[in-house]
Amino acid sequence: MTPKNPDRFISGIGATADLSLRVSVAALVRVLFKNPTDGVLMLALERKAALHKVSIGHQVDVKTQPFGGAIHIRDLGILHALIGDFHFDSEHSRSERDFRLFIRPSDWRAVREFCLGHFNNTGEPVLETDPGRELAEEFAGVLQTSLEPDQYVLKPLETVTEDTPALSVNIRALGYPTSRVYYIFEVCITDKSLTSKMVAKSQGISHQDLCELALEDARNGGLGRVNAILTLPLRQVMDVYLALSPAERAAPVAFDEHRLDETVPVVLDGIGVPKYRRL
Repeated sequence: MTPKNPDRFISGIGATADLSLRVSVAALVRVLFKNPTDGVLMLALERKAALHKVSIGHQVDVKTQPFGGAIHIRDLGILHALIGDFHFDSEHSRSERDFRLFIRPSDWRAVREFCLGHFNNTGEPVLETDPGRELAEEFAGVLQTSLEPDQYVLKPLETVTEDTPALSVNIRALGYPTSRVYYIFEVCITDKSLTSKMVAKSQGISHQDLCELALEDARNGGLGRVNAILTLPLRQVMDVYLALSPAERAAPVAFDEHRLDETVPVVLDGIGVPKYRRL
């Protein structure tokens, strides 16, 4: 349902002396499926390669993270009525209505409770929490195929918060102290032809291939960014994290040639990380 007056409050952009805490609210999706060849339960993740400038030229960084993305705010006025002024962290976030905002640090608790109260709200949602649209866009990017609702089963799991601010690595708001709310969902892919394609695409692009594709994209006038899918046996991923201390899980973790982002354990059952609070 479309809000009656979604634009009655117009937000600014960027941090100020008062609006100094960045808040990021996102949906993360644990994508599972059975390997069509042996029935092993698999975890699907998104690999993101990006070309960056460094002191001696350029380098490609690749990180592997859960599928998902920013939650969209459907009615800015309701949040404004709760906390007063806030800013988006970038023009991109404002145009997309992404819940990536600068707020007063004293308003963090109110914003967190606001988010918790609207998780899985099916009445008149203020936030667009259903990850289906974002997931379809990401699958189109990594598989060049559409993901239809009848190809998977979706269920909400829980909410996770990161209350202690950590410096943002988002290119549009780099270095700002950021607190986070994650809505965690599980998607089980049931279409066997789709799962076969997922495995084939994962096996067909190595880490080095992905780096070279990012360089090629830059040479062709692009931003030097390429995404791909990665499918891994869920049990093996779990064992890697269970072998680490809770503190070690808070940083990126190596899995073969891949670097698993610090958000990967957020979508895994039974993997505790001190900085994340499961609600």
